[in-house]
Amino acid sequence: MSTGEPLTLYSDILDTAYAEAITGLAEGGVPVGAALFSSTGRLLGRGHNRRVQENDPSIHGETDAFRKAGRVAGGYRDKIMVTTLAPCWFCSGLIRQFNIGTVVVGESVNFAGGIDWLRENGFDVIDLRSEKCIEMMRNFIRDKPQLWDEDIGQG
Repeated sequence: MSTGEPLTLYSDILDTAYAEAITGLAEGGVPVGAALFSSTGRLLGRGHNRRVQENDPSIHGETDAFRKAGRVAGGYRDKIMVTTLAPCWFCSGLIRQFNIGTVVVGESVNFAGGIDWLRENGFDVIDLRSEKCIEMMRNFIRDKPQLWDEDIGQG
């Protein structure tokens, strides 16, 4: 899968991250899910924000998916990180550190994170502006503002 392919394919891989976000929400955590895919669309790892569940502030959706993918032969430049929400600075740093070439974002309306910075540094960021992702995060921020502020380093 290349960045020139139809957005419907990106929407399909977003479904994997969205399912992870729903799991995290059901567990009482922050509803951010992510997955790492090969350039051909093969799932390498999937995960969700488990900061609350594991009492570990480093387990964001992207870091969980990255860890679960494990070491990947040939590096990460041709890999695709898909996430339901624009990656925060912590996760944007992970993407840059390991040179993950493409980032598919479910939404950046509620939180823009580091997507402009990633773009400025040569990463391909595709923002799908998914209504279901926007609504899920909007509702979460409204219902659990203290937990949200903690998650983005404001609490």
